[in-house]
Amino acid sequence: MQFAHPIILWFLPIVLIPIIVWYFFKHRNMRPALQVSTTLPFARMGRPFKHYVRHAMFVMRMLALAALIIVLARPISHDSWRESTTEGTDIVLAIDISSSMLARDFEPDRLGAAKQVASQFVNGRENDNMGLVIFAGESLTGVPMTTDRAALTNYIESLTFNMLEDGTAIGDGLATSINRIKDGQAKSKSIILLTDGSNNTGNVAPLTAAEIAKQLGIKVYTIGIGTNGNAPMPTVDFFGRMTYTNQPVVIDEATLQEISQMTGGKYFRATGNKVLKDIFDEIDTLEKSVIDVRNFSHTEDSPITFWLIGIALALVAIEIVLRHTVMRSIP
Repeated sequence: MQFAHPIILWFLPIVLIPIIVWYFFKHRNMRPALQVSTTLPFARMGRPFKHYVRHAMFVMRMLALAALIIVLARPISHDSWRESTTEGTDIVLAIDISSSMLARDFEPDRLGAAKQVASQFVNGRENDNMGLVIFAGESLTGVPMTTDRAALTNYIESLTFNMLEDGTAIGDGLATSINRIKDGQAKSKSIILLTDGSNNTGNVAPLTAAEIAKQLGIKVYTIGIGTNGNAPMPTVDFFGRMTYTNQPVVIDEATLQEISQMTGGKYFRATGNKVLKDIFDEIDTLEKSVIDVRNFSHTEDSPITFWLIGIALALVAIEIVLRHTVMRSIP
């Protein structure tokens, strides 16, 4: 049993103790007096029944007051049980951080848009074991498989294009992601690979890595990020300064589509910020964790409340009856 307003229970000692102390000192020295020549006839007489009834009336009054204070604290019964079985999903995000990801066909650029939606995606997957791989001209495990959402989002927010040698090693990024996820305990394993270019460097061919993922039962969702047509691409001028010039957007969609088809995943093309967010929302739906939860919660006023009210009313009624019958006093 619990109480909705437990602080009210403090009134039990605050109110009752002073009243009991007052009653004790008031009646300690109260003795009726009657002048008689001798008390021998009363020597063997005990205390009359009314002597005890008088104090019993006070006890009933205190018990009734205590019952009312407990009722005001509102006893409640709260019984709940929960049985849940959660089958988490292992997911690795593989994000291209090559210099072309600074193209400004997205707001603020491709990398900035990818970081934003990736962070939102991570924070929305509470039951999953997730990791992060970054790649450009080489690949690197940014965050190993973890359930620490803060570590993942903090690392994603810190991503910059110059963390790795420039280039686009899609195969290496996929191979590193496979190594990170292959030993996971979840039945469902998937990699989300985001890139804006074509494989032009690295030690592992993209389709070779895809074949390994297929054999291990790992789905790969590929996302090609970049608008259709031309986009402001970063270039370095004669003085080593970075400038932006419109250049054709070239994404090896055929390879990305084949990777996803081989592994049972899906290919997406993101041509703007909203489209990219919608893609991650769709992947979030496709890769939902399987959770069987059985909950029961029941909170109501405890039956003892009605018993306490009844007891308090009964004690008050008994005291009133006794005060006007057996214990009636004549002025």
